Amino acid sequence: MTELRRTPLYDLHTELGARMVPYAGWEMPVQYPMGVMGEHLHTRKAAGLFDVSHMGQVILRGEGAAKALERLVPADIIGLAPGRQRYGLFTNEDGGILDDLMIAGKGDHLLLVVNASRAEADITHMTEAGLAPEVVTDRALLALQGPGAERALAALVPGVADLRFMDSVDLQWESEVLWVSRSGYTGEDGFEISIPAERALDFARALLAQEGVVPIGLGARDSLRLEAGLPLYGNDMDATVSPAQAGLGWSIPKVRRAGGARAGGFPGADKILPELGKAAHIRRGLRPEGRAPMREGTPIYAGPEGGEPVGRITSGGFGPSAGVPIAMATLAAGIAEGTTVYAELRGKRLPATVAPMPFVQPTYKR
Repeated sequence: MTELRRTPLYDLHTELGARMVPYAGWEMPVQYPMGVMGEHLHTRKAAGLFDVSHMGQVILRGEGAAKALERLVPADIIGLAPGRQRYGLFTNEDGGILDDLMIAGKGDHLLLVVNASRAEADITHMTEAGLAPEVVTDRALLALQGPGAERALAALVPGVADLRFMDSVDLQWESEVLWVSRSGYTGEDGFEISIPAERALDFARALLAQEGVVPIGLGARDSLRLEAGLPLYGNDMDATVSPAQAGLGWSIPKVRRAGGARAGGFPGADKILPELGKAAHIRRGLRPEGRAPMREGTPIYAGPEGGEPVGRITSGGFGPSAGVPIAMATLAAGIAEGTTVYAELRGKRLPATVAPMPFVQPTYKR
């Protein structure tokens, strides 16, 4: 077996009583003594600190970096202003998604943040396409999320209060340069902070010393993103799922679509672009009736008996803030919101209503 990697905050997690689990090749905290439900609700009302150092941080340098990345990602990278970041997708020739990522304009270079489970493959993908990715190995990555995040972080780094959603800038804390973006994966206002690894523990302790800040594990991170209607790579999208099917067509701007100034030019463009707005199956929200959560892989049927599946659940669980079970599923696009469908659990079909997403309204600072 491959030995699990540890983030610079591993000792802090164990000190705080975290239950550690394997995740994407890393030993990560799934929850703390507060529990997943408590951590979730606390993040919605105050501020939660997440260790996301397992995610890949990658730098692309040079004047041609944006143009080169556009050969792999159907986003407007050339038009990305310094100090801003945007969401993007690596696609394959079959029109599927290899990974989703954040791309920040840093002036003389781009900063990419990719999923831990796909980091090695993404590096290989970029290298084989002629790019020269520099993997950042000496920095940790933290996320501070929730309505109290700005106040807590501003106590240490005053400049963060001026940031808007999806701003990405360098700021100072003591003698360290932080790479700070106003973004996250919870639907709440918040920040992601890259800091030199050797100072990550001090910085995390300083944040936890702020009123209302508690550590949050992967369990609550998943329920928070599910309520916010945010897809997870490997569940709601993968190499067989197109951007349109994943409900991510919005990430492909006009300039990269048919008729745009830089239309196509990325892997799978001939399949991805014609399908936008026309996919036969798409990611939808579900509200199961009753209290039983419906989990990933559960088949969905149109009726309470007979017939073939019309879709399957890709993410599901209990929504602590919503107060009910919630799920995301791949369903036939023609099924209207409000329609009752049936999930088959242990040989029994249970009703669920096709519902709009997100399940909890986001509070980003625009």
